[in-house]
Amino acid sequence: MVSQPGSSGGQDPVALIEIDLYGELMIAASSVDEERLSPDRIDEVLRVVPRGTRGDADRG
Repeated sequence: MVSQPGSSGGQDPVALIEIDLYGELMIAASSVDEERLSPDRIDEVLRVVPRGTRGDADRG
């Protein structure tokens, strides 16, 4: 991959997070007997917080 002109060529923190999460999904998928991970298990692995559980609904 070639760096864009004017870029520092450093690491992309968002890309590193995405790679880490993808790795977590791969590990979870390899440890189940089923063919696919359930949507609930995917949310658990990706640490998805259901709406309304973080106090966001109280803002107005």
